[in-house]
Amino acid sequence: MAKYLLLIYGDEQRWDAETPAERTAKGNGHRSFVEALGTGMLTGHELASSSTATTLRSTTGDRPTPTDGPFLETKEALGGFYVIEAPDLDAALDLARRLPELSAGHGGVEVRPIVDHHHA
Repeated sequence: MAKYLLLIYGDEQRWDAETPAERTAKGNGHRSFVEALGTGMLTGHELASSSTATTLRSTTGDRPTPTDGPFLETKEALGGFYVIEAPDLDAALDLARRLPELSAGHGGVEVRPIVDHHHA
């Protein structure tokens, strides 16, 4: 089994504007996703708004200085993540397609293999 990081992106303004019913439906979608994963669910969390983020930037010589926010050139923000195990990328993609954010009309899910140096 391989490990994959699923990064959930979307429009924070649209997330913030969700009705209680939409939030409940999304929560139910995530519970269904976790149930479908079974033992393949390793961890996952919703993230606080990107306005709460602090970013460290590399510098030449000096200590990296923290700055507010990620300063992305996009409306999409990272809203949460899962670390899962799946037999292969196709299986990970099939699982990721179950995430409720993909039916919201904005955002997406990035699926990235995790490098396992112990089995390389």
